[in-house]
Amino acid sequence: MLDGRYRVEARIAVGGMATVYRAVDTRLDRVLALKVMHPALAADGSFVDRFIREAKSVARLDHPNVVQVFDQGTDRAYVYLAMEYVAGCTLRDVLRERGALQPRAALDILEPMLAALGAAHRAGFVHRDMKPENVLIGDDGRVKVADFGLVRGVGTVTNTTGSVLGTVSYLAPEQIESGTADPRVDVYACGILLYEMLTGERPHEGDSPAIVLYKHLHDDVPPPSGVVPGMAYGLDELVASATARNPEVRPYDAVALLAQVREVRGGLDAAQLDAMPPQALSSEHHNADDRTSVIPRALTSPTLGFARAGGPPSRPLPVDEDDGQRGHGGGADSYHRTSRLRTPAPLPPRRGPGLRAPALLRGPMTIVVLVLLVLGAGAGAWYINSGQFTKVPPLLAKTEKEARDRLAEAGLGVGRVEEAYSDSVKRGSVIRTDPAAGARIRGTDSVSLTLSKGPETVKVPDVDGVALDKARAALKKAGLEPGMVTREFSGDVAKGSVISTGPAGGTEVRAGSAVALTVSKGNPVDVPDVTGEDLADARAELEEVGLEVEVATERVTSEHDAGRVARQSPGADDEAVEGDTVTLTLSKGPEMIEVPDVVGDSVDEATGTLEAAGFRVEEDRGLFGLFGDTVKGQSVAGGDTAPKGSTITLKIR
Repeated sequence: MLDGRYRVEARIAVGGMATVYRAVDTRLDRVLALKVMHPALAADGSFVDRFIREAKSVARLDHPNVVQVFDQGTDRAYVYLAMEYVAGCTLRDVLRERGALQPRAALDILEPMLAALGAAHRAGFVHRDMKPENVLIGDDGRVKVADFGLVRGVGTVTNTTGSVLGTVSYLAPEQIESGTADPRVDVYACGILLYEMLTGERPHEGDSPAIVLYKHLHDDVPPPSGVVPGMAYGLDELVASATARNPEVRPYDAVALLAQVREVRGGLDAAQLDAMPPQALSSEHHNADDRTSVIPRALTSPTLGFARAGGPPSRPLPVDEDDGQRGHGGGADSYHRTSRLRTPAPLPPRRGPGLRAPALLRGPMTIVVLVLLVLGAGAGAWYINSGQFTKVPPLLAKTEKEARDRLAEAGLGVGRVEEAYSDSVKRGSVIRTDPAAGARIRGTDSVSLTLSKGPETVKVPDVDGVALDKARAALKKAGLEPGMVTREFSGDVAKGSVISTGPAGGTEVRAGSAVALTVSKGNPVDVPDVTGEDLADARAELEEVGLEVEVATERVTSEHDAGRVARQSPGADDEAVEGDTVTLTLSKGPEMIEVPDVVGDSVDEATGTLEAAGFRVEEDRGLFGLFGDTVKGQSVAGGDTAPKGSTITLKIR
């Protein structure tokens, strides 16, 4: 029993931060899920704050496709969330069991996911960790998004001391580079999820997380049709739009992506929606009557199975039906808005001289006339409300010729054609249209195209020989970023100035690229050894090779006479350049210590005693002491003092 209320019945899952249990709320007698933080993490305030932030964030999201949070509390060392219990499986279970999914099933799962995220985005939150494990599919076919444990406010930058929060296979490039988290990182992750559902595999794989992160930064997500031949082109466009490496090209939030999904889906026929990808496992492991054993049957029906599960999913936000086109790329407003046809009121019988209604109604010609009148009125109303309008087709990443052809097929003309730089769309292909894809315009109108000029390139300025701070400023002014700085000795370039850049000056590179700088450490100098020298002589010798001299305030005892250099820094074996400072520490003379009396001792005993006291020892055996072993005298008598480290001579007879 947890907190005197929740009876734990079974463990459901274990994650990096918490364990999830199925439990019963004994007060309300309902089954729920308990997410309990690992006790070892509960001592960390930052983890507890993140855990509680999840509860507060999700509690604000009242949406049928978000796993609801009922309660949050602490019981001794256990910090927990009480959440809605969803009986079913995760999208990861579905993919593991089924491999690739039919487009209809993939879109049936994606749409409620985007509806949930759209509600979060419009409420000011970003999920930041969308992955198959966080998409729950109930036994009733209802799809719910879970685990808002990494939720952040829109537009925040996450400081994680070098680590990137989230799962590497689904991280957007800007999350990896700068930690930036706005709704478009969730859009990117959903694009990866769509690719994975359609193909049965992730677009970027590698032997290590570092390789996967590198591919997210430098490789575009390939079109699903490259893995699943014959897949509808609209699905390729949808994946390309959601996973553009440049966040400016992506739909600005999940609501906008949902509108694109609905638009693409509307352009697919039944054969395209129900096409079975070759990577699907159903044909090998399930018979024809068991095709929905993992995915609820509602998810593979022509319409999303929420009718039998309690009604259709709610919209992420209420939509003003009367407003015009808003947002980028024909967002949710353009999708949710309906044409609202009005059936004309029945016309009263026309009366006049010579025309009697009863007689008129008796003839077959009268019936034909009335039908034609009603059809004409209906056709007129249809034309006024819808017939004269058409939708702008999706043209992202199409060549100019392809875009013109598709516009012509839709009965639309081409207006102004402009060019702009793009890091993610190849040169000559469409970056954006005006009006945006999905916009409802008159059939006689034209659509303006913006074509890619390719990545913006700039020339690296020549900053060789320029001081480092000025070189950095010049690079920034040119639209580049100062990169890694390495330092080398140079006899030609002044200390602190640039020796070279990588790439070299004059090279054309993509705008915003980093430029490495090699900076001079100055001319190398051989530091002379001045220990034991008089201060004046030492100073002159050091200054002669271009070094500055500083004298330490404290003096130390040493073997050198008082006033002479006891030690120096840097030393004779250390690196230095012209202009460096050498610190000299002067001697206050040797330390005087008492000399032990060793006369009468054996040579070995006397030597050991004197060396232990800090003296060096020499032997004087003379002519008659070659074979003796007894000390007959010592150069400094026992009891007198001598400099520590000085030599005591033993006379042996």
